[in-house]
Amino acid sequence: MKKLKFLILPVLLCACFIMASASQDESKETERIHKASNVLKDFGKMKESIPHDLMDDCQGIVIVPDLLNAGFVIGGKRGRGVAMVKLDDGTWSDPVFVTLTGGSFGLQIGVQSVDLVLVFRHKGMLTKVKNGDFTIGGDASAAAGPVGRSTSASTDYKMEAEVYSYSRSRGLFAGISINGSNLAIDKKANAAYYGDNMSSRDIFESAQSNTEAVKTLKESLAAL
Repeated sequence: MKKLKFLILPVLLCACFIMASASQDESKETERIHKASNVLKDFGKMKESIPHDLMDDCQGIVIVPDLLNAGFVIGGKRGRGVAMVKLDDGTWSDPVFVTLTGGSFGLQIGVQSVDLVLVFRHKGMLTKVKNGDFTIGGDASAAAGPVGRSTSASTDYKMEAEVYSYSRSRGLFAGISINGSNLAIDKKANAAYYGDNMSSRDIFESAQSNTEAVKTLKESLAAL
Protein backbone atom coordinates (compact mmCIF):
# COMPACT_ATOMS: atom_id res chain seq x y z
CA MET A 1 0.00 0.00 0.00
CA LYS A 2 2.83 2.38 0.90
CA LYS A 3 4.53 1.58 -2.39
CA LEU A 4 1.33 2.46 -4.26
CA LYS A 5 1.16 5.82 -2.44
CA PHE A 6 4.73 6.59 -3.46
CA LEU A 7 3.82 5.85 -7.08
CA ILE A 8 0.60 7.88 -7.06
CA LEU A 9 2.07 10.95 -5.34
CA PRO A 10 4.55 11.86 -8.12
CA VAL A 11 1.83 11.38 -10.74
CA LEU A 12 -0.50 13.72 -8.85
CA LEU A 13 2.26 16.27 -8.40
CA CYS A 14 3.07 16.19 -12.12
CA ALA A 15 -0.61 16.64 -12.97
CA CYS A 16 -0.82 19.63 -10.62
CA PHE A 17 2.27 21.22 -12.19
CA ILE A 18 0.86 20.70 -15.70
CA MET A 19 -2.50 22.22 -14.71
CA ALA A 20 -0.81 25.13 -12.96
CA SER A 21 1.41 25.73 -15.99
CA ALA A 22 -1.58 25.69 -18.37
CA SER A 23 -3.46 28.10 -16.12
CA GLN A 24 -0.45 30.40 -15.99
CA ASP A 25 -0.08 30.37 -19.79
CA GLU A 26 -3.76 31.18 -20.29
CA SER A 27 -3.60 33.98 -17.71
CA LYS A 28 -0.79 35.61 -19.69
CA GLU A 29 -2.98 35.72 -22.77
CA THR A 30 -5.98 36.94 -20.77
CA GLU A 31 -3.80 39.67 -19.28
CA ARG A 32 -2.73 40.71 -22.78
CA ILE A 33 -6.38 41.04 -23.83
CA HIS A 34 -7.17 43.12 -20.73
CA LYS A 35 -4.20 45.40 -21.44
CA ALA A 36 -5.41 45.88 -25.01
CA SER A 37 -8.85 46.85 -23.67
CA ASN A 38 -7.26 49.38 -21.34
CA VAL A 39 -5.28 50.89 -24.23
CA LEU A 40 -8.50 51.42 -26.20
CA LYS A 41 -10.20 52.93 -23.17
CA ASP A 42 -7.26 55.31 -22.65
CA PHE A 43 -7.34 56.33 -26.31
CA GLY A 44 -11.06 56.97 -25.97
CA LYS A 45 -10.42 59.46 -23.16
CA MET A 46 -7.95 61.50 -25.21
CA LYS A 47 -9.21 64.75 -26.70
CA GLU A 48 -7.29 64.22 -29.95
CA SER A 49 -7.68 60.58 -30.86
CA ILE A 50 -8.63 58.30 -33.76
CA PRO A 51 -11.38 59.88 -35.90
CA HIS A 52 -14.79 58.23 -35.71
CA ASP A 53 -15.02 58.13 -39.50
CA LEU A 54 -11.75 56.25 -39.79
CA MET A 55 -12.93 53.66 -37.26
CA ASP A 56 -16.18 53.28 -39.21
CA ASP A 57 -14.31 52.75 -42.47
CA CYS A 58 -11.46 50.54 -41.25
CA GLN A 59 -11.57 46.76 -41.47
CA GLY A 60 -8.80 45.76 -39.11
CA ILE A 61 -6.96 46.83 -35.99
CA VAL A 62 -3.85 45.83 -34.04
CA ILE A 63 -3.36 46.85 -30.41
CA VAL A 64 0.10 46.44 -28.86
CA PRO A 65 0.26 47.48 -25.19
CA ASP A 66 3.65 48.39 -23.70
CA LEU A 67 5.65 48.14 -26.92
CA LEU A 68 9.30 48.50 -25.93
CA ASN A 69 11.19 50.94 -28.10
CA ALA A 70 14.89 51.27 -27.25
CA GLY A 71 18.02 52.41 -28.97
CA PHE A 72 21.49 53.85 -28.99
CA VAL A 73 22.14 54.81 -32.64
CA ILE A 74 20.76 51.39 -33.64
CA GLY A 75 17.27 50.93 -32.23
CA GLY A 76 14.79 48.11 -31.82
CA LYS A 77 11.14 47.45 -31.04
CA ARG A 78 9.43 44.45 -29.49
CA GLY A 79 5.85 44.00 -28.40
CA ARG A 80 3.04 41.49 -28.04
CA GLY A 81 -0.54 42.41 -28.84
CA VAL A 82 -3.77 41.36 -30.49
CA ALA A 83 -5.28 41.80 -33.96
CA MET A 84 -8.96 41.90 -34.91
CA VAL A 85 -10.87 42.28 -38.16
CA LYS A 86 -14.36 43.49 -38.95
CA LEU A 87 -16.79 40.72 -39.90
CA ASP A 88 -19.40 40.96 -42.65
CA ASP A 89 -22.09 42.00 -40.17
CA GLY A 90 -19.99 44.91 -38.90
CA THR A 91 -19.02 43.28 -35.60
CA TRP A 92 -15.43 42.52 -34.61
CA SER A 93 -13.77 39.11 -34.72
CA ASP A 94 -12.18 37.36 -31.79
CA PRO A 95 -8.63 38.60 -31.09
CA VAL A 96 -5.66 36.90 -32.73
CA PHE A 97 -2.43 37.15 -30.75
CA VAL A 98 0.43 38.79 -32.66
CA THR A 99 3.98 40.06 -32.17
CA LEU A 100 5.59 43.21 -33.51
CA THR A 101 9.37 43.49 -33.94
CA GLY A 102 11.53 45.99 -35.76
CA GLY A 103 14.76 47.90 -35.91
CA SER A 104 15.91 51.34 -36.98
CA PHE A 105 19.12 53.28 -37.56
CA GLY A 106 19.65 56.94 -36.78
CA LEU A 107 20.32 59.48 -34.06
CA GLN A 108 18.38 58.12 -31.12
CA ILE A 109 18.99 57.45 -27.47
CA GLY A 110 16.65 56.16 -24.80
CA VAL A 111 14.09 53.60 -23.79
CA GLN A 112 10.39 54.10 -24.27
CA SER A 113 7.21 52.18 -23.51
CA VAL A 114 4.52 52.84 -26.09
CA ASP A 115 0.88 51.84 -26.38
CA LEU A 116 0.47 51.33 -30.12
CA VAL A 117 -2.70 51.08 -32.20
CA LEU A 118 -2.54 50.25 -35.91
CA VAL A 119 -5.66 50.85 -37.99
CA PHE A 120 -5.97 48.87 -41.24
CA ARG A 121 -8.09 50.06 -44.14
CA HIS A 122 -8.47 46.49 -45.46
CA LYS A 123 -8.59 43.30 -43.42
CA GLY A 124 -6.94 41.24 -46.17
CA MET A 125 -3.49 42.30 -44.99
CA LEU A 126 -4.17 40.69 -41.62
CA THR A 127 -6.12 37.60 -42.69
CA LYS A 128 -3.46 36.68 -45.28
CA VAL A 129 -0.72 36.58 -42.67
CA LYS A 130 -1.79 33.04 -41.66
CA ASN A 131 1.40 31.21 -40.67
CA GLY A 132 3.73 33.87 -42.00
CA ASP A 133 4.24 37.54 -41.41
CA PHE A 134 4.60 40.83 -43.25
CA THR A 135 6.60 44.02 -43.05
CA ILE A 136 4.86 47.31 -42.32
CA GLY A 137 6.00 49.91 -44.79
CA GLY A 138 7.06 47.19 -47.22
CA ASP A 139 4.17 44.79 -47.74
CA ALA A 140 1.77 47.40 -46.35
CA SER A 141 2.26 51.16 -46.64
CA ALA A 142 2.04 52.97 -43.32
CA ALA A 143 1.63 56.54 -42.09
CA ALA A 144 0.91 58.41 -38.89
CA GLY A 145 -2.85 58.53 -38.52
CA PRO A 146 -4.94 61.71 -38.57
CA VAL A 147 -6.26 62.86 -35.20
CA GLY A 148 -9.42 64.56 -34.12
CA ARG A 149 -12.76 62.98 -33.30
CA SER A 150 -14.60 64.90 -36.00
CA THR A 151 -12.01 64.54 -38.79
CA SER A 152 -14.03 63.92 -41.94
CA ALA A 153 -13.75 60.73 -43.96
CA SER A 154 -13.51 62.94 -47.04
CA THR A 155 -9.97 64.03 -46.16
CA ASP A 156 -6.98 62.71 -48.07
CA TYR A 157 -6.07 60.05 -45.51
CA LYS A 158 -8.38 57.51 -47.14
CA MET A 159 -6.11 56.82 -50.11
CA GLU A 160 -2.66 57.55 -48.71
CA ALA A 161 -1.78 54.41 -46.76
CA GLU A 162 -2.92 50.92 -45.88
CA VAL A 163 -2.04 51.23 -42.18
CA TYR A 164 -2.40 54.23 -39.86
CA SER A 165 -0.49 54.27 -36.59
CA TYR A 166 -1.31 55.90 -33.26
CA SER A 167 1.03 55.80 -30.27
CA ARG A 168 0.63 56.87 -26.68
CA SER A 169 4.19 57.38 -25.47
CA ARG A 170 5.77 57.27 -22.05
CA GLY A 171 9.54 57.73 -21.85
CA LEU A 172 12.38 59.51 -23.60
CA PHE A 173 11.36 59.27 -27.23
CA ALA A 174 9.08 61.91 -28.68
CA GLY A 175 7.54 59.52 -31.24
CA ILE A 176 7.83 56.16 -32.94
CA SER A 177 8.21 54.93 -36.50
CA ILE A 178 6.75 51.54 -37.41
CA ASN A 179 8.07 51.37 -40.98
CA GLY A 180 10.21 48.27 -41.35
CA SER A 181 8.54 46.53 -38.40
CA ASN A 182 7.50 42.92 -38.74
CA LEU A 183 4.00 41.79 -37.73
CA ALA A 184 3.67 38.06 -37.11
CA ILE A 185 1.12 35.61 -35.71
CA ASP A 186 1.91 34.48 -32.15
CA LYS A 187 1.08 30.80 -32.67
CA LYS A 188 2.04 29.75 -29.16
CA ALA A 189 -0.27 32.29 -27.55
CA ASN A 190 -3.16 31.42 -29.87
CA ALA A 191 -2.75 27.72 -29.11
CA ALA A 192 -2.65 28.41 -25.38
CA TYR A 193 -5.85 30.47 -25.48
CA TYR A 194 -7.93 28.82 -28.20
CA GLY A 195 -6.44 25.34 -28.56
CA ASP A 196 -4.21 23.75 -31.18
CA ASN A 197 -7.06 23.17 -33.65
CA MET A 198 -7.72 26.89 -34.23
CA SER A 199 -5.69 28.66 -36.92
CA SER A 200 -5.39 32.43 -37.08
CA ARG A 201 -7.73 32.41 -40.08
CA ASP A 202 -10.33 30.44 -38.09
CA ILE A 203 -10.11 32.98 -35.26
CA PHE A 204 -10.35 35.95 -37.64
CA GLU A 205 -13.51 34.48 -39.17
CA SER A 206 -15.32 33.93 -35.89
CA ALA A 207 -16.85 35.83 -33.00
CA GLN A 208 -17.58 32.85 -30.79
CA SER A 209 -15.47 33.45 -27.71
CA ASN A 210 -17.63 34.24 -24.70
CA THR A 211 -14.86 34.93 -22.19
CA GLU A 212 -15.20 38.07 -20.13
CA ALA A 213 -11.86 39.38 -21.38
CA VAL A 214 -12.86 39.14 -25.06
CA LYS A 215 -16.29 40.65 -24.37
CA THR A 216 -14.66 43.64 -22.65
CA LEU A 217 -12.19 44.07 -25.51
CA LYS A 218 -14.96 44.14 -28.11
CA GLU A 219 -17.00 46.60 -26.02
CA SER A 220 -13.96 48.89 -25.69
CA LEU A 221 -13.36 48.74 -29.43
CA ALA A 222 -17.01 49.44 -30.24
CA ALA A 223 -16.96 52.42 -27.88
CA LEU A 224 -13.89 53.87 -29.61
